[in-house]
Amino acid sequence: MGAFSFFFASFLLFISLNFHPGLCREAADRGSDEVTSTGREAIEIIIGGGGTIGAPSPNYPGGCQCTTPPPPPKPTCPPPPPPPPPPPPPPPCPKFENPLLERDYHTIQRFATKIEKDPSCYKKTWTGTNICKYKGFTCEKLPDKSKLNALAAIDFNGANFEGKDLRLDDFLEKLSELAIFHANSNKFTGKIPRTISTLPYLYELDLSNNMLDGDFPMEVIKAKNLTFLDLRFNNFKGMVPRDAFNLDVDVLFINNNGFTQMLPDNIGNTTALFLTFANNNFTGQIPSSIGKAKNLLEVLFLNNQLSGCLPPEIGYLNKATVFDAGFNWLTGQIPYSFGCLMKIEILNLAVNELYGAVPEIVCKLPNIANLSLSYNYFTQVGPECRKLIKENKLHIQKNCISGVPDQRPETECAAFFSKPRHCPYEKLMKWIPCKKDLSWNAVGTNLEEKKISGPASGSFTYGTLVPHRP
Repeated sequence: MGAFSFFFASFLLFISLNFHPGLCREAADRGSDEVTSTGREAIEIIIGGGGTIGAPSPNYPGGCQCTTPPPPPKPTCPPPPPPPPPPPPPPPCPKFENPLLERDYHTIQRFATKIEKDPSCYKKTWTGTNICKYKGFTCEKLPDKSKLNALAAIDFNGANFEGKDLRLDDFLEKLSELAIFHANSNKFTGKIPRTISTLPYLYELDLSNNMLDGDFPMEVIKAKNLTFLDLRFNNFKGMVPRDAFNLDVDVLFINNNGFTQMLPDNIGNTTALFLTFANNNFTGQIPSSIGKAKNLLEVLFLNNQLSGCLPPEIGYLNKATVFDAGFNWLTGQIPYSFGCLMKIEILNLAVNELYGAVPEIVCKLPNIANLSLSYNYFTQVGPECRKLIKENKLHIQKNCISGVPDQRPETECAAFFSKPRHCPYEKLMKWIPCKKDLSWNAVGTNLEEKKISGPASGSFTYGTLVPHRP
């Protein structure tokens, strides 16, 4: 009986807990802890003991619907980026005025890539197809029947271009219609292009104050139309060929290089108005043929290693305004023929070993403004020369002239004259070729004057002794 009563009570408790809806909702509202506690207390009252009971199954029909929340939705992938826009259409082909300018355009652009330093911003303007508006470039109509517009002149003077491969090759000789090329004061290196002589219109070439090297550029000898050749302030060396003085030029500047030789004896063949040999290493005498250079207006021999006596033929240069042979080893007397240099303004013979009396006829030259005879061994000046000293036109210090201040010590003069000295043509030293009673034609020179344009006063060639020329 006791066992049956225990079994029956347990069965009723099981039925009450699992099939009574109100009780389940109340348990759900109060929470699982309260349901568990109430059930435990009921069992303990009925059966007199404690114990635990499992939670009702959530899937049981009619039971508690206590489900976990659904997981969050998976993120969706972003849409793919839109396709890139189609490329822009190619620019139209550049249009050039004519094929000559188109060819030179490409040459200029290649040359521009070699310029690494451009302080004056030339390259900034080298854009577009109109090369005639580029800085440094000038166009003109060709002198032939075509009358096409062509690149005629380039002026890079003072541009100060620099580049590790800044050369004239593949540039200068490609500009077939070029007439003038001025590139003073840049950093061009290497040599002058061999084919420069093929440029049919080229007549002015200024490559001064660069870094060109090697022997005298024979390429320019073949450029038969040249009238202006300026190679000064470079690194040329060796000999100047005789043919250089057969060029039909007005200007030949080769000063401030490393030429080492005797002056060619055909120097008188030159047609030049202006010659500069200064600051090289020329040796030997000034050739007597210089008297045949009848066009010569200015000539600079200063600061070389020239020696021997002054040739009387210098007196033929009756157009000359400047004659400078200072800072050499010239000796002997001043020829009286110098008195025929009627247009001379600057005569510099300072720092040589000249001696004797200063000819009065030289001091009477009508246009003389600067007669420099300092640092020689002259022994006498006459009244006309003393007038020039007072006018500060004759510079005679450091000679051997008594009664004139600032002369050499007597012992120094005595040592100089203790050695025998003479010139091979002493009898010609007092010959005055421009006198009517003497004929200079006896040695084959015609004194008939030619009308030659040139500076009326001042000096053009002395400006060449400064590297930069604007």
